Amino acid sequence: LQCRSSRHLSYCIGTGAEKGLKELDSQSNVAANRLNYVPEALQMYRIHLGSRAAANTMERIKMAERKDEKNNNDIDRASHKQKSENREKPAEKRLKTTLENGNQSNPTPLSHIPLQRLMDIEMELVYTDEEDISFEFAEPMVSISTRSVQGDSEKAAAQSTANGRALPHIDKELQMTLQKASTCYKENNHLAAVEQFSMALQICSEGAAVDNPLKSSAEDISSIASFIETKLVTCYLKLKKPDDALNHSHRSIFLNPAYFRNHLRQAAAFRSLGRYSEAARSAMIADYMYCLTGGTEQHTSKLIKLYWQAMIEEAITREVSFSVMYTPFVSELKADKINKIKNMFAKRHPDYVEHIYTELHGLHILPQTAEWLSLPPQKYSLTLGFRNKRIGKILERLSGRKLPIFSDQKTPFSPLTEEETKMYWENTARKILPVIDFIRSTKLTDDHCACSPGIEKLHYASLLGHLQRFKEQSQVINQAMAELATIPYLQDVSQQDAELLQSLMADAMDTLEGRSSDKERVWNKIQKIGLIEDYLYEVEDNYLKNKRLRTSRMEIMKSTQSTQQYWRLGNPKPSLTNPKNMFAIQQ
Repeated sequence: LQCRSSRHLSYCIGTGAEKGLKELDSQSNVAANRLNYVPEALQMYRIHLGSRAAANTMERIKMAERKDEKNNNDIDRASHKQKSENREKPAEKRLKTTLENGNQSNPTPLSHIPLQRLMDIEMELVYTDEEDISFEFAEPMVSISTRSVQGDSEKAAAQSTANGRALPHIDKELQMTLQKASTCYKENNHLAAVEQFSMALQICSEGAAVDNPLKSSAEDISSIASFIETKLVTCYLKLKKPDDALNHSHRSIFLNPAYFRNHLRQAAAFRSLGRYSEAARSAMIADYMYCLTGGTEQHTSKLIKLYWQAMIEEAITREVSFSVMYTPFVSELKADKINKIKNMFAKRHPDYVEHIYTELHGLHILPQTAEWLSLPPQKYSLTLGFRNKRIGKILERLSGRKLPIFSDQKTPFSPLTEEETKMYWENTARKILPVIDFIRSTKLTDDHCACSPGIEKLHYASLLGHLQRFKEQSQVINQAMAELATIPYLQDVSQQDAELLQSLMADAMDTLEGRSSDKERVWNKIQKIGLIEDYLYEVEDNYLKNKRLRTSRMEIMKSTQSTQQYWRLGNPKPSLTNPKNMFAIQQ
């Protein structure tokens, strides 16, 4: 990845100076398959997850709330300590950055990250051969080693979670299989490692993950299966098979979204496929999860942030259809401030001014200032500029929606034909997807609806289904399920959002398994309702527009009639009627 100066990300301080980020040089198929494409190891899902997806969602919400409460206490203690330290320092030695509307931190661009540095980060964090299984619902986050076969069995039996629940004993046959797989991996025999890990996954699917399945929970089995899935990710990445790695990474996250390496390995798979915006989002979530689950090593967090930063830079460097600018958020963006930001954007990016808009819903976080625990991270607003005016307007309209839709239907009850669907993909969807993915790369949560990222992916999957691209559709549904499983850890989830989350995950699972239903899928209902709302708003706008036009015409007519009557009475004074109005009436 070489530095390049043709384009750059912009960081604007209020309406003051702008700073550019260094950029990385660019380097430049998924085939259609049958609709009944079923991902590997889906049998395991059926056994211990099919009926547990909703329950896991509620458990994840409760777990995330407990972790947030603990971290908030840590933040309060850190803030108190920092204030004490600041009082001891002379005022002239304190670092301050003054903005137009207050004091905020200036996002200092990170230095150029060479390709070798990225490879080193991946070797340290992605390809590490960890032996401990992290259990999602253990509090605090604890793990057990896959190597405790006999001698450590008593020690393993003594391990338990904070709520008194004993950790499960891994089945001995499974332990032996995992050890063989690990040995093959360390010997760089990755094909043999894949075979052994696949065998371990099969053992899990047969219900032999733990010594005593009757005393173990489905959540514990999920965590063990996630551990095996994430091992398969590293093997397939080593074998240069990023598509297979990506499929397993999605499933590892769905099974255990609280383990940060699952997200980081997903990022590595996205990077290998050249999907840099999605890689950036995965790295951002990995960094947040690392801090949320008790990670304290600054070195590890710094490496994840470097990786996140590199993915953002690479994503925007490769894009030619739009450019972006981040502005530190100080207070509510009013019309005059937005206009100033747009003017500055136009000066800095004159090639991307066909349509400019600033996202008003949801704030963004950048890796330079993402200190999740010590202090609340600096928030930024995002301004985007486009070469294509139509695409820019579509995205601005989508950004204002409470729930996203992904269709070009003109009316809610007239589905697109096959030909219209293909045209929509070529002319619109294919062009807006990269922008949506980039927006998500620095947007951890959604202010409109917690489930929006997952709904967007499910709409995309539905479109792929209409295009007969079934293998891609299956992969995107897996990605959506991973996104949905992660949501309770990223933000507070209301009761309404929790119910929607459960419904989305249940329908996504049914779709993956090929189960048909008399009821429409939840995301299709959302799209239909959105189209109905659009239709009603359009009818209302047309009515009001016509009403204003009719009112204007009536006023002109009354004025004209009054003038004509005035002249018929023989009044010598000249008429004050506007000639333009007279001309309009004559027409």
